[in-house]
Amino acid sequence: MSNEGLPPPAGLEFPCDYAMKLMGRNTPEFRATVDAIIARLPPHEPAVDGERVSRDSTFLSLTRHVHVASRAELDALYRELHATGLVLYAL
Repeated sequence: MSNEGLPPPAGLEFPCDYAMKLMGRNTPEFRATVDAIIARLPPHEPAVDGERVSRDSTFLSLTRHVHVASRAELDALYRELHATGLVLYAL
């Protein structure tokens, strides 16, 4: 079966609000570093951010809402977060 002639799948349209899911070790440094990076972005409509600790309290999952102007800005943000060495997984 061919996809020829069909429009490409829908993706994000920029600018947009985006919910980032970030996972790392449950340390104050992880949360503080993520929040410091996110705080450098332009202000946006407040959204409810979330945090969830793993069952054995080893890991922390953070949801942080950001407003990004382009795919390049979103990609750069993910690269900066991963470069800290504290973010183990990001969606």
